[in-house]
Amino acid sequence: MAIVLSENFHALFYAPFYAALATGAFVKAGVEVELRKSPSPEEAAKALRSGAADVMWGGPLRVMIAHDRDPSDDLVCFCDVVARDPFFVVGATPRPGFRLADLATVKFAAMSEVPTPWICLADDLRRAGVDPHRIAPIAGGTMEENEIGLRTGRLDAIQVFQPHAERLLATGAGHVWYEAARRGLTAYTTLITRRAALSRRADELRAMTRGMHRTLQWFATAPADEIARALSDFFPELEPALFAAAIQRYRALGLWASDPVVKREGYDRLHAAMRSFGTLRRDIPFDSCVDTSIASKATFSAAR
Repeated sequence: MAIVLSENFHALFYAPFYAALATGAFVKAGVEVELRKSPSPEEAAKALRSGAADVMWGGPLRVMIAHDRDPSDDLVCFCDVVARDPFFVVGATPRPGFRLADLATVKFAAMSEVPTPWICLADDLRRAGVDPHRIAPIAGGTMEENEIGLRTGRLDAIQVFQPHAERLLATGAGHVWYEAARRGLTAYTTLITRRAALSRRADELRAMTRGMHRTLQWFATAPADEIARALSDFFPELEPALFAAAIQRYRALGLWASDPVVKREGYDRLHAAMRSFGTLRRDIPFDSCVDTSIASKATFSAAR
């Protein structure tokens, strides 16, 4: 029986998940994976809990929140893929001497569709000695709307992921002020399942993780235009050169994990951001939310 994989939402920084399907990496690893599209992260989580999906991809942030609400919750992260923060602060004019404190002096729109980007940026602000409450992001707009706002002068700076950043850079309408990936490891997106599945479908999940490992290795070395061609059916709206440039920029930032073992350093950085923001009421141990046994075995077998 196929592993049903629920899409979190559609985004370019999730490219390795689509690549594992497009290149046949899962099949070569010995497992059939069926992708189910999801309208939102909340719906993906509902599908996982109801049994309509076996695995979803998503942020460890949601797993930590689930364990904070209920210590007996059985959601668990088991395969690392997006190991750093994929967001940029893009400004309308060049600002080579940019400091995070500058966001208090401009019309800035944070990403509003999901919570993780602002939670992490707020932690960056605190670590830089800036009170996040001094920043008053303009709320409510989607990234698409905020991109238009930057182009028309309504906004001075916006928080976006690819391809919004690349599109602005390519047209000269935007300039990178801040690359969140440069803060270091931040556990951003993993494969997530329920605890019972780790034993009940261990062989299939291990094969799935082997497929992701091979895909991550391919992502590290393949020409960016080759990756863009392979994924064109998943992103038909993207012009190939822009797609390749977006992939290359992310790769230069080390966005994607080198192997599928979730790193405690990345988990701890995200956990600290959530604690300082007030998203978590208590500390959530790494082992409560993460199981590294599947990925460790998959990585070991792939290396043999």
